[in-house]
Amino acid sequence: MTPFKIAVVVGSLRKNSINKQLAQALAKLVPSDFLFESLRIDDLPLYNQDDDGQPSESVKRMKSQISASQGVLFITPEYNRSIPGVLKNALDHGSRPYGKSAWNGKPAGVMGASVSPIGTAMAQQHLRNILAHLNMPTLGQPEAFIHHQDGLYDATGNIGPDSLKFLQGWIDDYMAFVKKNT
Repeated sequence: MTPFKIAVVVGSLRKNSINKQLAQALAKLVPSDFLFESLRIDDLPLYNQDDDGQPSESVKRMKSQISASQGVLFITPEYNRSIPGVLKNALDHGSRPYGKSAWNGKPAGVMGASVSPIGTAMAQQHLRNILAHLNMPTLGQPEAFIHHQDGLYDATGNIGPDSLKFLQGWIDDYMAFVKKNT
């Protein structure tokens, strides 16, 4: 059986991003009939509608990966109470030109990690608004506002025991959501 491909979009470019860490740890929790594939967004040019007729190779690559996926997992930090510009840029590229959105109908999951106790709540809410406009059914519950603190990971980078039950449950719920919506 061909595995369900999940395009994983991390809204951070930082080398030691805690959200990249989270994405890597979550990939270890998926069942064998799912495959996480990181979506590269750091090389996309700034979105310009003038380029819709001749998108760059990096835009074509990203849209092709989205189209080949059965779902999209967004893992994002929060910048100034919203999503990072690099993530918004990727969303804009993937949705254009009008009527040719690669995001359309893809089941989405949303989460993020932050050193703040409220996690990435505002960024996630803004992202959910955008995903609704892009016609992406989005897992509503459980929400995952991850407080990045000691104990989130063990010494080998796996999800630590205090967070494992919740995050495994979230992954299981999202995988079921993808199967239901594809």
